Amino acid sequence: MDLTRFPRRRYTGYATPIEKLERFSAVLGGPDIYMKRDDLLGLADGGNKTRKLEFLLADALTKGADTVITCGAVQSNHCRLTAAAAAKEGLKCQLVLEERVPNSYDKDAGGNNLLFHLLGVEQIHVVDGGSDMGAEINKVAAGLKAQGRRPYVIPGGGSNEIGSLGYVACAQEMLQQLFEMGLPLDYIIVTSGSAGTHAGILTGISGQNARIAVIGIGINRPKGPQRETVFGLCCRLARKLGLKTPPTKEEVIVLDDYIGAGYSRPTEEMVAAVKLLARTEAILLDPVYTGKAMAGLIDLIQKGYFDSSQNILFLHTGGSTALHAYTGLFLDK
Repeated sequence: MDLTRFPRRRYTGYATPIEKLERFSAVLGGPDIYMKRDDLLGLADGGNKTRKLEFLLADALTKGADTVITCGAVQSNHCRLTAAAAAKEGLKCQLVLEERVPNSYDKDAGGNNLLFHLLGVEQIHVVDGGSDMGAEINKVAAGLKAQGRRPYVIPGGGSNEIGSLGYVACAQEMLQQLFEMGLPLDYIIVTSGSAGTHAGILTGISGQNARIAVIGIGINRPKGPQRETVFGLCCRLARKLGLKTPPTKEEVIVLDDYIGAGYSRPTEEMVAAVKLLARTEAILLDPVYTGKAMAGLIDLIQKGYFDSSQNILFLHTGGSTALHAYTGLFLDK
């Protein structure tokens, strides 16, 4: 796959490391667990959206945009990194934040909300949970166009064909690292939310003919609709890349057992997973995405889903900034 055909800005001047989680693996007594540290990507506090924004901001600049608009939950990592990329490129940024949990927006909150202001977001629009977010960001874009400005709309999570190229690039980077390490891999574990990371990794792995299963642990919707979302994006992404065949629907694995009461709503298992990784490897997960995905991986290991001789890679998509908005969950009583 030739990604040089697509414009790209570079916000990370190195390959993020793959680390073996020695103590964490030993505590679980299961397979060897490795981690791809995309929490160490460039821009403010890092995270997976940085890879997507390399392609999205390049497209925005190519089209002459002066403002980027995107959307997410009130503590959205994607919104933080979009604001950071806009600041890096000298563009204005406006955000549409959805109160997915009623009354959860606090204009004075810390975490990502603090960084929205520090990074110079021009305006924050807060809407009720369940709003049509595509319509809401298009409404903001229409208002800016009426003022003679040139807005560029980025979908939630940066999860379209352009943004997902970032995780095709990640798959290529990862496979090269595994080759250099002499490390055969059996499974890759990813969070599956807006679908861009899941679809990008799966399409990149499949497009390189690497026989590694990709398991997406859902954090926001039942596995039926999520699987369709991921597969649909894989198909569109494969067409953009000029691949003869996209990943098959059978290759799209989504588990929805670890969502709990809903998106961004904590679970006891998530809290335990965040604490365990912090106390064995000094690596911070986030409470919305990677915490629940790691809780899922722990449960799968304990249920014997994997053979003890296998090698598992967990893709750390970042987001630990959001821990500061959930402090009460992690303070030992």
